[in-house]
Amino acid sequence: MNPLDGLDEQQRAAAEVVRGPVAILAGAGTGKTRTITHRIAFGVADGTYTPNRVMALTFTSKAAGELRGRLRAMDVVGVQAKTFHAAALAQLNFFWPTVAGDTAPSIVDNKVRLLAHAADSLRLRPDTGTLRDVAAQIEWRKVTMRPIDEYAMLGRSVGSIGADALVELMSAYERLKDERRQLDFEDVLLACAGMIESEPRVAVAVREQYRHFTVDEFQDVSPLQNRLLELWLGERRDICVVGDASQTIYSFAGAEASFLLEFGTRYPDATVVRLERNYRSAEPVLRVANALMRDRPGALRLQPAVSAREAPAPVVRAYADDAAEADGIASRIRGLLDGANGAPVIPRDVAVLYRSHAQSQPLQHALSRHGIAASVLGGTRFFDMPEVRQAIMAIRAAAVAPTDMSFVAAVRDVLRGLGHTDEAPEAGGALRTAWEARQALLRLAEEAPEHSSMRHFADGLLARAKDQHEPAMATITLATLHAAKGLEWPHVFLMGASEGLLPISYARTLEAVDEERRLAYVGITRAATSLEISWAGGSARGRQPSRFLAEIGTDTLRAVDANATGGGRRR
Repeated sequence: MNPLDGLDEQQRAAAEVVRGPVAILAGAGTGKTRTITHRIAFGVADGTYTPNRVMALTFTSKAAGELRGRLRAMDVVGVQAKTFHAAALAQLNFFWPTVAGDTAPSIVDNKVRLLAHAADSLRLRPDTGTLRDVAAQIEWRKVTMRPIDEYAMLGRSVGSIGADALVELMSAYERLKDERRQLDFEDVLLACAGMIESEPRVAVAVREQYRHFTVDEFQDVSPLQNRLLELWLGERRDICVVGDASQTIYSFAGAEASFLLEFGTRYPDATVVRLERNYRSAEPVLRVANALMRDRPGALRLQPAVSAREAPAPVVRAYADDAAEADGIASRIRGLLDGANGAPVIPRDVAVLYRSHAQSQPLQHALSRHGIAASVLGGTRFFDMPEVRQAIMAIRAAAVAPTDMSFVAAVRDVLRGLGHTDEAPEAGGALRTAWEARQALLRLAEEAPEHSSMRHFADGLLARAKDQHEPAMATITLATLHAAKGLEWPHVFLMGASEGLLPISYARTLEAVDEERRLAYVGITRAATSLEISWAGGSARGRQPSRFLAEIGTDTLRAVDANATGGGRRR
């Protein structure tokens, strides 16, 4: 089978160029992961690539696991799909003994705790929140490649810690880390880059091993990551980058979309392909997304792959206050789940997105009152949940004992032994969360191949845990806009579209507001079929709707006053 089969014209144009610099400008939902995996598979099939000499770089372990899984499905094995940190750490551990004559330093497991010890040495007593903010400043300083003395010139302060004290604390943190012979995550990248720059034999070995690079989410690279990538490449030019400037939402952490936008300037002969056919969202949703990003730098104009797809017009609803907004959203979701206006919707097809975690509290209470179970994205990972770990251990133990029961019955019996019931507890609270997790494991067993065994199932669960391939729970999803990036749902509610929340109150510069606009864009483009945006008044001075709603305009959003008697009035 030709790896290019099944790609659309734009995807094929990107995938068939397997040598030289390539930039794939991929809009939301345009199949970028499909494109780059098929491109790698095509390069291997035609003999251009040797799999173990290909490095595919991502920003999360989950994304790396998905890349490996898709390549395995195309019988491509051996490609190194890793995060920047994982790739750098592997090289550091391999070369450090040769270069330094000793084992590599250990990695700091808790930056905030180490900072607290450093603060003690200076007789400072900042709270945990302040220490987290200091840790974020340390990370930003390092990924933007600023020495401490250069950072000091910025005159920044954090909470109760003034500019001079902050610099002293950063210096004390570095000294304590050196005394304990430890590196933090950013040091891993810095040390790997320094080793390649200063040790020619290391540079030669690395560049001999990895000859072809693919970088996903290139709009999110920091100056440090870009520098390390340049060192890995050396004089070679076999690099493919893929990204979307409209989804740059980590500028606060050092990401710079300029590396993506100026790729064609750095490589004048680069092949640049735009992916604008969206396979996720219906046309009404795409009109909203395009209107929001109209004329922004690097913006792609998304077109629906299926133009005749039926979908409701996106709606914006105004509520009296935050409690009314939460209750209104919960009521609307209850209607979807019950099939009030058509076929019932399953819970995992619904998501509520918001700018900050604080907005979720009234929402969770409202959902509980309406009997709707919800999972908060970005909380405890599925395979780290105590109930899930306990269940996997019990399944592994049961796998060694003979049984006359069918495979699915045996799994159900193990889960019942751990307290699982056929009936779900009331929505809200730890009991329902634990029940939903065990139920997700049971569904995996029911969906497994007919002749599966307990041992095979247990091994499969461990493999899923390693790749962070989490099963979908039968709950609706609650997530911040940052956590929702890369995901999709048929039905999305975007709440809190008011000034002070989206854009957030501390976004005062044009650059900061643009970042908030891109966050809103990410939220909008998560929706496949229906999109509802809402905002609430109720503050002492009267909260105003987000400026982004005015930018989108009434051509694409149907405005409804949720405060009106009778449940909604067109405005």
